[in-house]
Order: sequence, then structure tokens, then C-alpha cells
Amino acid sequence: MGNQNDSLIDASVLLLELKNANQQMSHVIQAIQDIAQHTNLLSLNSAIEAARAGEAGRGFSVVADEIKKLAVRSLSSTKESTEIIENIQEKANQVMAVRTADVAFDTIDKIDRNLFERNCDAQAWAGFDKVRNCLSDGNHVREANLLLKKLVDIYEVYFDLYVLDTNGTVIAAGVNSGLIGRDMSAEDWFRDAKMANTISVSDLYLDPMEKRHTVAYTCPIKNDEGNVIGYFSTRFNWDFIYDIIDSARIGQKGDLFVINREGFVIACRDRQGILQKNLKHLEAARRAIQGELYGYVFEQKNQGQVVIYGYAHTSGYNAYRGKDWSVIISETI
Repeated sequence: MGNQNDSLIDASVLLLELKNANQQMSHVIQAIQDIAQHTNLLSLNSAIEAARAGEAGRGFSVVADEIKKLAVRSLSSTKESTEIIENIQEKANQVMAVRTADVAFDTIDKIDRNLFERNCDAQAWAGFDKVRNCLSDGNHVREANLLLKKLVDIYEVYFDLYVLDTNGTVIAAGVNSGLIGRDMSAEDWFRDAKMANTISVSDLYLDPMEKRHTVAYTCPIKNDEGNVIGYFSTRFNWDFIYDIIDSARIGQKGDLFVINREGFVIACRDRQGILQKNLKHLEAARRAIQGELYGYVFEQKNQGQVVIYGYAHTSGYNAYRGKDWSVIISETI
């Protein structure tokens, strides 16, 4: 699987440099403010001494008054400059937040488009003659097995394909022939497909036979009269989703998570905690789970660091409605 290109411009680093530059400017303004305050104090003392000197100190009193005016203008200018710097910092953070949310939106959109294609595959293959024939005539099972194996080899994004009868028994398999004859009627993905009577897409789950994460696409197989005679089911190789995740343009201090409707992590950059770690404690995750399509929130950490959480909720793609998944991206600023 591909890795993030280190040569890509890291916007979070650039914004951190801007933040540091603003802080340096703040130090300069603070120094000017200190000088203005001391100058103002000096002009006050000078005015007092000029008053004590009477007529002889009149000329010096005029100079002291001008110094005071200069100090007042300096203090006013530093206040305005401070407000400008704070505004620049706020706008920089907002730019970073919008960019983070945009990356989250782009990531979930790419996932939806990929899974839409998987949706189309299952429906198309369920109509192949060799697939339908193996359900009506056991002599065609070998042909079906060879076809399924060829499809797995060509498309690569699947680790297996199955044909099942209406009772949930595996009739043909592309790779794991040991599953032929096995009863799958109690599996959630099969029951959901039978109840829907149309293509059904499972949530991510750990396949007990393959010991890997997958999404099952299960579609009814119909005869010429439109009657359901069996089911075609695919096993998507979830590793291919990481091509999308690893190419997401996030900072070195950032992270990316795909979560399901319950908030459980179903994909992340370090591949840890899949279907175990839950992000519902994050405000961004709760908003996404509730169906907000796009947005961001700021959270303050104990160390004083500010973390941006950008989020995007699936909107599906064409006929694929999505599985209520969301992408959460964090960026520390």
C-alpha cells in the first residue's frame, strides 16, 4: 500500500511557522510598549521637574509634553498591532480548520466512490450465465469456480467471491474451496441480503475464516422470470482502503480515522484499534455520527495545545447510499 508523500507541502507546518512569526512580532510590540510606558513615565517626571524650575524650565516642559504625546501614540499603535496579530492568528487557525475539514470530506468521498464500484461489481456478476447456471445444474459448478477465481485475480480488491443458494449454502467459491457446502444462513450479511431482496452491504467486520477485515456485498441472483434462485457475495479486501487513507494530505502531527455509525474506528493510519477504539468522546465524532456532513471544532488540550478536528459524514455516491461512516481528522496547531 502507498505511503504519504513526504515532499507534499505540510500546511500545518507552514501555519506553525506563521504562528511563531506572530509570537516574535508580539515580543517586538511588547518591547515597544514597554519603551512607550517608560517614556511616558519619563515625560511625567520631566514635567514635574520643569514645574519646579518655574520660568527657567518652561522650554523643557514643552519638550516633556511632546514626549508624552509620542508615548501615547506608541501605546495606541501597539494596541492596534496586537489586535491585528491576534486577528491574523485567528484567521490562520480558521484556514487550517477549513482545510482539515476539506481533507476529511475528500477522503470519505473517495471511499464512497470506491465502494460504489464494489456495489456495481456484485450486481453485474450476479447476472453472469455461469453464475446462474451453477445454481440450476451442479455440472456447472466447476465453471463457476473458475470464473470466480478469474475475477478475483483480475480485480485484486477482493480476497474471495461466493455463490450461495437461497438457503445460504455455499455452492461455489473463487479461492477458498473449503467453504463449498458450508451453511451461511445465520450470518448477518446473508440475512440482511435475504430480507432486503436487493443488494446489501455489510458494515466492516472481521471474517472468521480469513481472519481479516472485510465488507461483504451480497446480491440476489435471479432467473429469467425474475425469481431469486440464489445470492452472489463478494469479500472486499479492506487493505485497499488504506491507499486512500495513506495518501490523505494531513500534517505530520495529524491523524485520520474512519468511524462507523457507532463511533468505532474502522480504519486509521497506524492500523491499530480497528473495531475496538471508539471516538464518541470527541465532539467532532458526535456531530458526524448525527449526520452533519461537514465541519470542524477546536479543542484545548491540557498542555495548552489547540487541536483542530475536521469531520465529514458519508453522503454516498450515485446508487450507493453509504453506511453512515464518517472521517475524523485531527491537526495540532
